[in-house]
Amino acid sequence: MQSFRFHTAPSVIFEPGSATRLGEIAAPRLGKRILFVTDPGLRKLGLCDPALASLEEAGVAVTIFGQVEADPSRKTLEAAVAAGQDAHVSGVIGFGGGSSLDVAKLAALLLGSNEDLDQAWGVGQAKGPRLPLILVPTTAGTGSEVTPVSIITVGEEEKRGVSSPLIQPDVALLDPDLTLGLPPAITAATGIDAMVHAIEAYASTSANNNPLSKTLAREALRLLGANIERAVTNGSDTAARSAMLLGSMLAGQAFANSPVAAVHALAYPIGGTFHVPHGLSNALVLPHVLRFNAPDAAHLYAEIAGDAFPELVDEPSTQGSTAGFIEALSALSKRLGLPQRLRDVGITEADLPKLASDAMKQGRLLVNNPRLVTESDALAIYKAAF
Repeated sequence: MQSFRFHTAPSVIFEPGSATRLGEIAAPRLGKRILFVTDPGLRKLGLCDPALASLEEAGVAVTIFGQVEADPSRKTLEAAVAAGQDAHVSGVIGFGGGSSLDVAKLAALLLGSNEDLDQAWGVGQAKGPRLPLILVPTTAGTGSEVTPVSIITVGEEEKRGVSSPLIQPDVALLDPDLTLGLPPAITAATGIDAMVHAIEAYASTSANNNPLSKTLAREALRLLGANIERAVTNGSDTAARSAMLLGSMLAGQAFANSPVAAVHALAYPIGGTFHVPHGLSNALVLPHVLRFNAPDAAHLYAEIAGDAFPELVDEPSTQGSTAGFIEALSALSKRLGLPQRLRDVGITEADLPKLASDAMKQGRLLVNNPRLVTESDALAIYKAAF
């Protein structure tokens, strides 16, 4: 068996209603001056209010940075850091979807170390230390609460990432109650995103692909595949919501250690240029990337097909199981009501060459793909998705 390393958050709390106890959980770990990073939508909905009240009851002085947008920009990150510096904070809480958690991770790093962000981009370049950090997800998709990755939009379109175990939190606090009532479209897109994380982690050619990641990926697919439609059609289904949140976290732990590949590499330019939500960007290219990969990865896809779709367990052939898996994913996306073609989200055929060129900038991801992807390959995949 090959050597590997496996990193994850040192503490995971999975408990309905646990966000209402955030103060007692955070104060001993983060100190008395906390930067609370979230987004305007959650503030408006009042979803943060019980957590903030708990922090106040614990005697914590909270500086709220509530301006995180989808695909957060470097400017937003720098504003969050400035808010933390002005308040001399001792710890950071990220509360929200993947965007808020990504900003919180890097805010904790930059506040704790004062290092140059431009020196931290890439894999293993961050030096640290960071401030104490707690992450509280409100969607079941990104798994960002347990991953060592933060993605920031640089300039107008380019997305860049910091990947380092340093930015994994001290505590990942998973409260399924926070995901109740999440709109169907968001539930669907983030759920597919989590499934992509598990699929790509399982098939990753990373030298660090390992038995733990593979096991977590398969359990994630079992939970996600069995519950995503229930969660989309009934936002109040606590059992389905809990399973989705746990599945998302397990998929996050898997790809945190066995990194994702071409689906994400081709999705990032769609989000960066056209501001399509990340989960939907993944869903749009997923079946087309898997078909491209199938000549080299069919044996891997066949192994996990029955985890997500039990009706495929008894499929006798590898090729049949893989084809069934890809078609089942496409059919699931359609049943969930997601857009099916790039043209459906405002992308024109003339845009495809630039998307292909931009996808090639994601070398840190493409290197993990089961099949080599050239720029002409990327263009062909985009054309198939168009």
